Amino acid sequence: MTLNTTTGTPKAAKTAKTVLISGASVAGPALALWLHRYGFAPTVVERAPELRTGGYKVDIRGTAIEVCRRMGILDEIRARSTDMRGGSYVDDAGRTIGELPADIFGGRVEEDDEIMRGELARILYDRTRDDVEYVFGDSIAAVEDDPADADGVTVTFESGTVRRFDLVVGADGLHSHTRRLVFGPEERYKRHLGAYISIFTAPNHLGLDRWETYHALPGKLVCVYSSSGETDAKNLFVFSSPELPHDPRDVTAQKRALTDRFAGDGWEIPRLLGHAAEADDFYLDSMSLVEMDSWSRGRVVLLGDAAHCASPASGQGTGLALTGAYVLAGELARAGGDHTVAFARYERHMRPGVEQNQKMAESFVKEMTVASRWKIKLRMFMVRTLPKTPWKNLIAKKIRDDIQAAARAVPLADYPTPAGRGAAPRPTVAA
Repeated sequence: MTLNTTTGTPKAAKTAKTVLISGASVAGPALALWLHRYGFAPTVVERAPELRTGGYKVDIRGTAIEVCRRMGILDEIRARSTDMRGGSYVDDAGRTIGELPADIFGGRVEEDDEIMRGELARILYDRTRDDVEYVFGDSIAAVEDDPADADGVTVTFESGTVRRFDLVVGADGLHSHTRRLVFGPEERYKRHLGAYISIFTAPNHLGLDRWETYHALPGKLVCVYSSSGETDAKNLFVFSSPELPHDPRDVTAQKRALTDRFAGDGWEIPRLLGHAAEADDFYLDSMSLVEMDSWSRGRVVLLGDAAHCASPASGQGTGLALTGAYVLAGELARAGGDHTVAFARYERHMRPGVEQNQKMAESFVKEMTVASRWKIKLRMFMVRTLPKTPWKNLIAKKIRDDIQAAARAVPLADYPTPAGRGAAPRPTVAA
């Protein structure tokens, strides 16, 4: 089922589109959910052999909250909330320097929520697995999008399978393989912000309960936290560095790079690094932006971090992915499947808010890796004294207002309510 571009009413004469989505993290399954509701036939391909459920906690704020409500998953998200109570900074000896409650520490308002990325991925997968074709353990090897071919895109998979789709969506992250195949080398679009982030699961030997513990060093930040219902903890490391040679599949080299960068540092760092060697969900990557003049080319379009990564420093990557999926699907439905119209509207709606969040990330990454000891001491003084000051509520409001402005930078769009859930037949294997 598709919709009339002007009235929003069902238009039975037009066949629903087949869409290949590369990436089964958050953006891909979210888009698949919406596309299926609008009568499209989405297929999601994921290089990993199964759903990836690791990662750190992610915020659901602003526009993304209403998007999740319209998806019907907001109650599930809140049932799996991290329920963080607050955080503290400690010195080299482990002594608490200062504590802040969650509303100040995270700049949250009552409507906001926070969930582990893996939990959100699981919710989206469970909501779509019966209606959407998922292909795990495979990836796109080649895309043939001939402008003279009005019928679709020919996709060759790493497995050797060849299939045709009406549209292809790259929702495969910062190091998007789809982007490289269609738009060119990653170096054209990725801009390193001067820092790296690493996270992995480890035993909760600090005994944290819905609490974050931070330790700051010049050019480095370490955080250990444990969220609601978790018996383990997450160890998070951030450090300033020029761009390093990066092979996302060489985890051994990544672990060595992290250990070398924090060698000789105190507090609990040696013990935390010891857990990295055994972690099976170890992650390390650069804090980078993806900046592109256009997110689409022909019948191929990019979504989420593949199109406009704002880096973890923005705190809005998940929100932008969810909102972008909602907008892209809504515009395709409103345009009756006309991708040339839909892609342009999608980008026009999303780009101003994306750029606002990228600017915020560029400034905040410097706050995560304070360069000098005296600046760290000044920050610790502020953390220690803020709860006792008469203007603490004003400062907390300023923090919340700034974060909420970024979270609402992409305005909520209204699209016709899907009239049915019937989808087009799945694409066939090419001869």
